Amino acid sequence: MRLQRRSFCKVIGGLTATIALPSVIARSALSEASRPGANDRITIGVIGTGNRSRLLIEQLPEQGQILAVCDCYLERAEQVNAEKGGGRWAVYQDHRQLLDRKDIDAVIVGTPDHTRVLVCIHACQAGKDIYAEKPLTLYIREGRVLVNAVRKYGRVFQVGSQQRSMAMNRIACEFIRSGKLGKIRVVQGCNYPGPRFYQGLPEEPIPDKLDWDQWLGQAPYRPYNRQLHFGWMAWWDYSGGEMTNWGAHGLDQIQWALGKDDTGPVDIRPQGAAKDMNAPVHMKYADGTPVRLELANGPMGGAIFSGEFGKIEINRNKFTCNPPDLIKDLPPKEEIEKWRDEVALWQAKYHMENWMECIRTREKPVADVEIGHRSITIAHLANIARYLGRRLQWDPVREVFIGDDEANSLVERPQRPGYELPKEI
Repeated sequence: MRLQRRSFCKVIGGLTATIALPSVIARSALSEASRPGANDRITIGVIGTGNRSRLLIEQLPEQGQILAVCDCYLERAEQVNAEKGGGRWAVYQDHRQLLDRKDIDAVIVGTPDHTRVLVCIHACQAGKDIYAEKPLTLYIREGRVLVNAVRKYGRVFQVGSQQRSMAMNRIACEFIRSGKLGKIRVVQGCNYPGPRFYQGLPEEPIPDKLDWDQWLGQAPYRPYNRQLHFGWMAWWDYSGGEMTNWGAHGLDQIQWALGKDDTGPVDIRPQGAAKDMNAPVHMKYADGTPVRLELANGPMGGAIFSGEFGKIEINRNKFTCNPPDLIKDLPPKEEIEKWRDEVALWQAKYHMENWMECIRTREKPVADVEIGHRSITIAHLANIARYLGRRLQWDPVREVFIGDDEANSLVERPQRPGYELPKEI
């Protein structure tokens, strides 16, 4: 079955943001003495000031203090400063200027998908800890380069997969991972729609205070059009459609529940013709566990796990079981209520709290960069298989397709001159 684009598939195109400029910042990591103390507030810079970043600003924990905002669409950064910061924050159009500030400990990166990784690499090199929105990457290889940068510079990196901080999701995933559901017979997930391909749009005037070249970043040059600027999530050049948007959450729950955070599926089979970017996709892990992205009305933020002893459906901040009493120990009601959209839309406050605590302890947060990279890789594998319209064999250790040069050419994307990944991290 096919999941049609409905109201939940509205493109969140307002997440317009600055992107990486050509040169790489080379600055040593923060010293032990410069880390925030237990009673110090963590100073924050926000890169990308669209809709999602605005919500993160509103939900920022008390231990965080914003000093600066940045967006290649300068007008949006100025608006956020006026509306959320009372005009107190510094405003930048070039993210490198924000990163060069020694009084900023960490950054929130809420740029569009196609510009996120290079900004995050620059932040690593500038010695900043990072909270980066999901989906983490545009393509697979840049995710591995980012993981390497985070490890080299010793950064605390939290991916914005906030369901990793939700007690209901943790309990359900732990139950499955511990074997209490028995052998998993099948995992059914949503058939998330994929992206569209650019076939030309009429050129429109570039808005004042928008650096369109920066916004395009590594992506191919296109004349300005609002459908690209504000509808970027729908296009292959900038995103993976709902497969990478909501799939970043649902596939992450599959990885977590199956205990696969350091690996991925090995067999990927699209159920449609080449370039049918809405075709269901069937996958299998090395241990034989089958995953079928086929549901038209399934749990967007999770999946349905069928095992020897019953069935569990996981979604955002909730789960259901058959038999109903399969999981008996539930978190306190207030732990569930605090995550509800009625309290705060797409609540991330407590996920950011975990990040900030790890900034102090230097431990890995619950949605570490490797986890985010591995989870979104599955979405990229599904879209690549749809694009080619044939079965693919994936090696999750080497992160290459086995015996398939055409598929391997899609593990990376061509990068526009001046916006390439650094040759040396």
